Amino acid sequence: MQVTSHGAAGFVTGSCHLVETESSRFIIDCGMYQGSKAMNRLNYEPFDFAPQDIDFVIITHGHIDHCGLLPKLVRRGFRGPIYTSPATADLLPIMLADSAYIQEKDTEHENRRRLRKGQEPRAPLYTMNDVDKTTEMIQIIDYNHSMTINEVTIRLRDAGHVIGSSIVELFVENGDGTETKTVFSGDLGQWDVPIIKDPTYIWNSDYVFIESTYGDRVHDTTRPRKETLFEHIKNTYQKGGKLLIPCFALERTQELLYTLSELKNEEPDFPPVDIFLDSPLAIKITEVFKKHPETYDEEARARTDKPFDFPGLVCTTSVEESRRVNKMDGPAIIIAGSGMCTAGRIRHHLKHGIWDPKNTLLFVGYQAPGTLGRIILDGAEEIKMMGLDLVVKADIVRIGSFSAHADRDELINWLMAFKEKPKTVFLIHGEQATLETFSANLNNSGFNTSIPVKGIPVFT
Repeated sequence: MQVTSHGAAGFVTGSCHLVETESSRFIIDCGMYQGSKAMNRLNYEPFDFAPQDIDFVIITHGHIDHCGLLPKLVRRGFRGPIYTSPATADLLPIMLADSAYIQEKDTEHENRRRLRKGQEPRAPLYTMNDVDKTTEMIQIIDYNHSMTINEVTIRLRDAGHVIGSSIVELFVENGDGTETKTVFSGDLGQWDVPIIKDPTYIWNSDYVFIESTYGDRVHDTTRPRKETLFEHIKNTYQKGGKLLIPCFALERTQELLYTLSELKNEEPDFPPVDIFLDSPLAIKITEVFKKHPETYDEEARARTDKPFDFPGLVCTTSVEESRRVNKMDGPAIIIAGSGMCTAGRIRHHLKHGIWDPKNTLLFVGYQAPGTLGRIILDGAEEIKMMGLDLVVKADIVRIGSFSAHADRDELINWLMAFKEKPKTVFLIHGEQATLETFSANLNNSGFNTSIPVKGIPVFT
């Protein structure tokens, strides 16, 4: 079997891994590149393989950096099935439709700029019509159920990262009657976090491709994240300001709502502030969470209240409602996308509030290099956004333990569960320095590691 990583190799986003066997040619994930302008430009480059020659696609989960180029793949000639878990199958139409809307709006803006410069207009990366064709190709594989295509057997296991996220187990029959097993971790979640079940331990595999987003660090758990969140809520309220939370619409928002509902139930001195969920995408995704309680852990299933629908929560779907939130005086909690401040309504909230020292900007997720969120988190005193120069006077804080990704120790513990060490552990989905540090750590623990290079095949 030959595997070629065409994304998430030496960096985090754009996850896409081409698998070629004797009779099959398929990809695991077809993600969008996110981050700097140079990284985003990669989305407009041709695929490094012929889409019409791909037999099928497996999608590990619904984050755009793992599924966001599916409509482009279809637009370029792919016509096979797209296999994924039940919850991810419900998420993909929502996530891809939102992405298509962004592509079309961004292209309108870009073409106005090109027109002023006398340049040729650019077509959007894909459109809603491409998304509609894509969603018709989605087919479901339930967790822990096997499906065989030619000499390849596929089994999905719960990755505990976001709702519907999957570890992919591939069993390939060799010509000599033997079988080779390869595991793709997808994105692995943390253990003992709210709502969804913990990642599944895998007991054996010849080869493993493991994500390494936080392979060089350990999440700060010195204080429970619920306690830390409550402290930021109280501090911002006492200043008379707004707590602005840039948030990923999938999973992070739902974890925040779950935690906020707990705080409101448990803390008698919770401030009397409204909590605005100012993200139409997150509102739609929350409905998917309500539809799939089978993915919840025991604690979430045992709750008798409604953790995604509680007093004080205001869901703002329209632009007019969002604008009213911007113009509000006094304290409030505002959750809005995008999670890295690259688009969405959070940018308007920053425009109206990042210059005000009464406000707090709270990051609860990974900020890719080159994104506005990373620039602010790295200590910028002034930012350029929406044609404006804005001074950064709001308090900038971060809760790292809200990450949906396993940290270094959790990744190692997951690998240690294998009864026999895999022949090779391939490290993907991490920044280069992180990959090298994680590789050295694993090698010292007795693993044989390799870091794939984008476009260069590895053999298993």
